[in-house]
Amino acid sequence: MTLRAAVALAAAGVLALGGMCALAEETASPYPEGGAVFQANCAVCHGPKGAGQPSLAPPLTAYPARYAAIPEGRRQLALTVLNGMFGGIDVEGKHFDFKMPEFTQLDDDKLAAALNFVVFGIANAKSDVKPITAAEIAAERAHPMDGTAVREHRVKVLAELGL
Repeated sequence: MTLRAAVALAAAGVLALGGMCALAEETASPYPEGGAVFQANCAVCHGPKGAGQPSLAPPLTAYPARYAAIPEGRRQLALTVLNGMFGGIDVEGKHFDFKMPEFTQLDDDKLAAALNFVVFGIANAKSDVKPITAAEIAAERAHPMDGTAVREHRVKVLAELGL
């Protein structure tokens, strides 16, 4: 075997192993469909692990789990993915002034799965937190609002959570 062939074979093995690791991570998640929706739609701004990107998008590593534990927070999660959110917010001591797009093109099941991936897979919600349902998404879809109103609702949720 030539050196070039050996290097090509080794590179192929590394790529295959990397693919298997990614598949193992995806299948280990309790919400693999939500993980796929997140990677296809959210990771470009929030990062593949939801850690956020400075000056672009906030991390999703803590607040979504807290939101999912209270009724108005659950509404906030649904409102945000359905309507987007515009304007300045502070998350974990950092300021973000951004425009999150709306994702109304995704159906209620996909949005619920993506939110559950974030709430449980990224933000590590406690086991007593109930998963977000497609019915909750549908209820908010019936009452659209603009992204600025979504941000204003967020202020009330943060106050309720004492954040």
